[in-house]
Formats: sequence, C-alpha cells, structure tokens
Amino acid sequence: MDAKVDDYIKKQKSPQKEVCQRLRSIILTTYPEINEELNVGVPCYGSTKAEPCGKYYITALKDHVNLGFSLKGLTKQQQGLFEGSGKTMKHIKVYSVEKINEEEIIRLLKIVKQS
Repeated sequence: MDAKVDDYIKKQKSPQKEVCQRLRSIILTTYPEINEELNVGVPCYGSTKAEPCGKYYITALKDHVNLGFSLKGLTKQQQGLFEGSGKTMKHIKVYSVEKINEEEIIRLLKIVKQS
C-alpha cells in the first residue's frame, strides 16, 4: 500500500472517501502483488513500476467515484461493459459503498487483467 494513495483517500469527502477505500481494498485483495501508486494525481494500479496506471485507476469526483479500466486487448463487446469515451481507458461510476457490487467489480478486474 502506497502512503501517497493513503493521503489521497484521506483527503476525500464522504461518501467518496469510503467508496475509494472499498474499491482499493477490492483491488488489493484480488491482486495482492499489484503495483499501487499515485500517478497523475490519482491512485493507479498496474503490473510493474514501468506501467503504474496500466490496468486500473480510482478517482473521486464531485458526486461519485470512477473506477477506471484499461481497454488494451479487450474486444468491442468487453469495452461495452464500461462507460466513457476514452480510447485507452474507460470506467464505471460508483455513488456509494452500499451500491458496490463486489462480485461484478472482481469480474471486471479479471477481464481486464487477462487481456
């Protein structure tokens, strides 16, 4: 766990703080060896230090949190599981801890990890 990511999450307001904490926990529990660091101002997760934001990111916004996913290697159908217009990364929006579907998030994490 990266201290700068801790600081980022602590600075967030509720409920974004709690959502960030829970999403981070899901990522780190699913992939205990994943690289975590603050990159471009947000928590990012990747396979190596050279690819810090390679797979996932978490960013707190005004009324929700985006959990971002790399599109690299995904089919058009798989890319359709996510929101946004990004060419390399898209996201899902999470509005509260209660609305986090852990099984679905783990499923999405694994789809992206395998690509």
